[in-house]
Amino acid sequence: MTPAEPSTISALDRYFGLSEQGSTVSREVRAGLTTFLTMSYILFVNPQVLGAAIHIPNAPTQLLMSTALSAAAGSLMMGLVARYPFAQAPGMGLNAFFAFTVVIAMHIPWQTALGAVFISGGLFVLLSILGARQAIVQAIPLSLKLAITAGIGAFLAFLGLKGAGLVVSNPATLLGLGKLTNPTAWIALLGLLISAGLLSRKVNGAILWGILVTTLTAIVTHAAVYAGGPQGALQAFPGLSGTLGVFGLPVWPSDLIGQLDIKGALGLGLLSVVFTFFFVDFFDATGTLTGLAQRAGYLQEDGNMPRSRRLFAMDGLAAMFGALMGSSTTTAYIESAAGISEGGRTGLTAVTVGLLFLLSMFLWPLAAAIPEAATAPALILVGSMMMEGLKRIDWEDSSESIPAFLTIMAMPLTFSIANGVSLGVISYCAIKLISGEARKVSPILYGVAALLLIRYIWLSE
Repeated sequence: MTPAEPSTISALDRYFGLSEQGSTVSREVRAGLTTFLTMSYILFVNPQVLGAAIHIPNAPTQLLMSTALSAAAGSLMMGLVARYPFAQAPGMGLNAFFAFTVVIAMHIPWQTALGAVFISGGLFVLLSILGARQAIVQAIPLSLKLAITAGIGAFLAFLGLKGAGLVVSNPATLLGLGKLTNPTAWIALLGLLISAGLLSRKVNGAILWGILVTTLTAIVTHAAVYAGGPQGALQAFPGLSGTLGVFGLPVWPSDLIGQLDIKGALGLGLLSVVFTFFFVDFFDATGTLTGLAQRAGYLQEDGNMPRSRRLFAMDGLAAMFGALMGSSTTTAYIESAAGISEGGRTGLTAVTVGLLFLLSMFLWPLAAAIPEAATAPALILVGSMMMEGLKRIDWEDSSESIPAFLTIMAMPLTFSIANGVSLGVISYCAIKLISGEARKVSPILYGVAALLLIRYIWLSE
């Protein structure tokens, strides 16, 4: 070890507080790699979704680069400024709303839609600086905070089961069991057993080892699930030039960067679009960040989180930067829980994710080699771990347990963290009011519940 290395590690320790959190550089880097592997699919899914609405030359290539830049910047902001182990990237669901609802169905130019995303991000930053988002988080009772964490876990597990092909749509029963002989399913089951076994033996990096072994198995067996590997990626993104093996030269997304139309988005007819972007991401991100903070041990009993203003402000800035890069709303990723489960506790985890997204601009074919069947078991296992806090909910008190239950169930069943948080808040306030315990609820929470009710009534008309 050279003399410079100890001082470098010491500087990282002081800045990120590694010793204070009982962590190490190697553990944080391993956690960051795990988080990146579980969310690297966004590099290929986001261009497919946005590509349906954004028609520019070499769209798949430019959208992939825009996605990587947005994810890198958002994760680096979260790690370096807020110093939390939460990665950020263009959000799933929000990208579909952007492409299929706003641009295609409402016939709004994609540049104007990007302007709406930018404005909503600016509102996030303003509310974070004023302390409004923190006040709302504090007003949410502990039972709902624990339920939000568990609900996100259920959502993660559902995404994993769906990605593994173990849960499929069924016209008769809505959902059903997939074919276990399908390559995706049996490879995912293998990965699940390997990771679970390593976890039970308390092996460091158990989830990461599970992902790597499962990926190697998919490659060696030539399973159909590996169709998304390097050759599949080359076919999906034929516009990329200069590729050699697993390497690809990055392409600057000049037709996307800076193309947002803020003036158009401020038009009276588009205020509803801005509000929808704002509402969905506000409760989605707030719920995600609260759940992740609880999982990482940062959430205090009074609902406070250290550096909460910076935490929420970085979420808003990431959304604004993503819009400048030509991507839909960038937000905190629930897959960060995978890295947290690997021991990630500081911003160094998020910084590692950000650097890996930058690296992926050169190694994008290699990133494509990780099949969904390899990351699905990680989501399932992390989901199970996030159920731990349920034992702290008072299940004997219906005014606490029923809203918690509704929060948990709504997230996977409606495919939305925001809906789960909303249903939990509304039901909590209503049940406390009916049961004569109205004074136990913060006035802020009643105000939030009223706004949520108005929104849902407005959407149903």
